[in-house]
Parts: sequence; structure tokens; C-alpha cells
Amino acid sequence: MSLKKQFPQIITSCNLLCGCVAAVFALHGNYPLALAFIVGGAVFDFFDGFAARLLGVAGPFGRELDSLADDITFGFAPAAVVASLLGEATFPGLPPAMAAYMPWAGFLIAAFSALRLAKFNLDERQTMGFIGLPTPANALFWASLALGLHDDIAHIACGGWLVLAGIVLSCWLLVSEIPMFALKFKHFGWRDNRLRYVFIFLAGFLVGAFGWRGLPFVVVLYVLLSLAANARKH
Repeated sequence: MSLKKQFPQIITSCNLLCGCVAAVFALHGNYPLALAFIVGGAVFDFFDGFAARLLGVAGPFGRELDSLADDITFGFAPAAVVASLLGEATFPGLPPAMAAYMPWAGFLIAAFSALRLAKFNLDERQTMGFIGLPTPANALFWASLALGLHDDIAHIACGGWLVLAGIVLSCWLLVSEIPMFALKFKHFGWRDNRLRYVFIFLAGFLVGAFGWRGLPFVVVLYVLLSLAANARKH
């Protein structure tokens, strides 16, 4: 196989490696590096598809490899983050013997992310947008939330239950039928792209004002704007 065909696959493999390293750091409670490697994986995830299209070598093998890498970086790694969070949290009213198994619930995110990715590969409606929450957005939400709030979650009496409620909500959003916009531009005119421009402006403000602590709010903003756009359309 020529280097031209292998190059996008090398980039995809770098995405997968980032996800593996992020998961290891997450399970050791090193949330800053877990987030850093998830972000690194997202960068590689963007450029592998771009490189494949640019070189004219996009194909089913690359698509399957990309989904596998994405489930590691945006499924297993954030699941490891959440499992680590649940290991630090408390569960009032739950016997200690049962509470010890609650961190395993975090790995539901990996399972539902795999379902989301399989659905994306087969769903022809998702060419210029998404149906359900994209896995990178979900991964960035949990990784940045853990980095900013893990001390608070560990000390709040019902912190564990709040994280479990978040798991249920994010798993539902991943496989839901809610249309969500993508940052894909056919052109740069205002009329057809105002939702994207508004999101980019507000996301930039949140990150500028709060730094990496603003990333969870950016993901929440993305979901709310998608819901508002759907409500307006109907």
C-alpha cells in the first residue's frame, strides 16, 4: 500500500493512541492530561478525513478505522473519566458494598458512543448535520467537567447521583433523534450560517471568559441552540 493511502490511516491511528493515553490518565485521576489527549484526538480526527478527501483515498476501510478510533477517544476515554469521577463521589443512602460498583456505570458512555458511531455510519441523513449528540462533543463535556468540578463533585453529598443523572442524559442524547447542526459551511454567507456564527461567537466568549472551564457550557450551548433551531423550524 502506498504512503499516499496510508497517510490518513496514520493520522487516524494517532487519534486512537491519544484516546488510549487519555483513558490511562483518566483512570489515574489526571484530568488535565486526559482532557489534553482527548483534544489532541479531536484534532487528529478532523485532519484524517480532511487528508483522505484531499488525497482522494477515502474509502470503507478508513471509515471503519475512524469509527474504532473515535469510540476509543470519544467513547472509552470519557467513560474512564466518568468512572474515575464516580470513584471519588459519594452515594447517600446506598450501602458501601453497592457504592463500590457504581463507577462501572461510567462505561455506559463507551457503549452508547459505539451505538452512536454505528448509527452515523449507516444514516444517510447526517451529511450536513447530526442526528443525536456527536461523540466528540460528549467527550469534551465530560473531560472538561471533570477537570473543573471534580473536587466539588467529590465533596457534594449527592455528587454521585448527579453524575449518574448526567450519564443517563448524555447516553440518551447520543442515540436520540434530535437533529443537531454541524460546523460545515457550503459558503460563508450570513443567512444560511447565522446559527453557526452565533454559536462560534458565544463559544469563543465562554472560552475567553472562563478558559477550559467554559468547555462544558459550550457543549450545553450547542445542544440548546440545536433544540431552539428545531423548535423554530417546526
